[in-house]
Amino acid sequence: MAPEIDLSRLTVAEKDALILSLLPLVGQLEAALARIAALEARNADLEARLADLQRPRKTPDNSSLPPSKGQKPERTAGAKPPRPSRPGFGRMLHPEPDRVVDAALDACPHCAAAFPVEQQSPQHVYDRIELPPIRPDVTRVRLFGGRCGCCGERATATAPAGLEPGSPFGQSIAALVVYLHYAHAIGFERLAALMGDIFGLAISEGAISNMLARAREPLLVAAAAIQAAVTASPVVCSDETSARVSGKTWWEWVFVGTLAVLHIIRPSRGKAVVRDLFGATQPLVWVSDMLGSQRGHAVQWQVCLAHLLRDARYAVDCGDTAFSAPFKRLLLRAIAIGRRRERLQDTTLQQYHADLHRRLDRIMAAVPLGEPGRKMRKRIAANRSHLFVFVTNRDVPSTNNVSERQLRPSVIFRKVTNGFRCEWGAETYAAFRSVVSTAKANHACVLDVLRFVLANQSPGEPLAKVG
Repeated sequence: MAPEIDLSRLTVAEKDALILSLLPLVGQLEAALARIAALEARNADLEARLADLQRPRKTPDNSSLPPSKGQKPERTAGAKPPRPSRPGFGRMLHPEPDRVVDAALDACPHCAAAFPVEQQSPQHVYDRIELPPIRPDVTRVRLFGGRCGCCGERATATAPAGLEPGSPFGQSIAALVVYLHYAHAIGFERLAALMGDIFGLAISEGAISNMLARAREPLLVAAAAIQAAVTASPVVCSDETSARVSGKTWWEWVFVGTLAVLHIIRPSRGKAVVRDLFGATQPLVWVSDMLGSQRGHAVQWQVCLAHLLRDARYAVDCGDTAFSAPFKRLLLRAIAIGRRRERLQDTTLQQYHADLHRRLDRIMAAVPLGEPGRKMRKRIAANRSHLFVFVTNRDVPSTNNVSERQLRPSVIFRKVTNGFRCEWGAETYAAFRSVVSTAKANHACVLDVLRFVLANQSPGEPLAKVG
């Protein structure tokens, strides 16, 4: 221990010398304090990162990650789950078979006695189904004419309706090509081979591209009618997913109305896309996730409870049993009520609505445990009025799963094809998906609807191969 110094005995020169000797130590002390502060900050950062690493991993079950980002555990040998029991059934007999083949006994197979036909009845009835030989149906058109004997001018007969000059391929082939390419993501080369192998039809990749280009206008006309139906719908469900167009990230939006489904592909994910589409029209209820660009487009907004349920599961996995666990149970209760709405009276639904809010009040009074729980509670406090709109409105779903199901084929198409090489291809695909999704929503045959839509196009001359 250093001895104490009696400063009163030091002269002024000695004090000045002592101060000068201590000045370097002051600088070293300041540097040491700065290093300590930096180390404390780094230590806090490392502790925060360690806490993040110790949290459960986000999966499709407890977050908004798509199912493709999840990893299924390996199943051990012999651990196949039992098949759920259900009553057995066989294939229904065709109501109008093309032909009926009867096989009767000539004699008893056991004793060889004669077996009269009138004593026999059908013992075993079944169908044998085959595909007829598939070959193109070719119509050759010959337009007669010549030089007029009166005026000397040449003239040619007019082609019958539907058989005008232009592409040799009719609307049935065009509808099939458009359907196979856009609905099943079959590329030009494979599609040309498929048409040759199965239908015996020689068709080039350029002809396929021309068909898709000619289909653009009639599909856009049909999409415009679908857009009018969607914007007039009182309840609209919406979602979006990424799309690749000309090597850039665009966004495919889907808007699900009461009887129509609209797809559009735009370079933006912002609110301007919805404003440009709906204009001054406001639906009564908008159903979506909590993305900022999905808010403020309708009189009321219903938050997707499936998204909130996954977020609550993650917060519970992180240890928040005070707020997130009871909130998760409340969401499950609300979804169960929504499934029973058709069997409940309006007054009962109003009572359930009030009860859900009372339960939410008690849950909101709890103090969450952990950062995920605190974030969850803050989001719910800001959006609690949008949680249970569906309870008293039977036309409003409790989740936005219908929009996600409508986008799933587009996600598969993007993964198989890696996107579009030109903007007109993306525009045509969005119009096609609108037509197909609307047809399925109305339980119509997709190919019949496509043939009807494409029948509005003019045959025209073959187009140059594009994108």
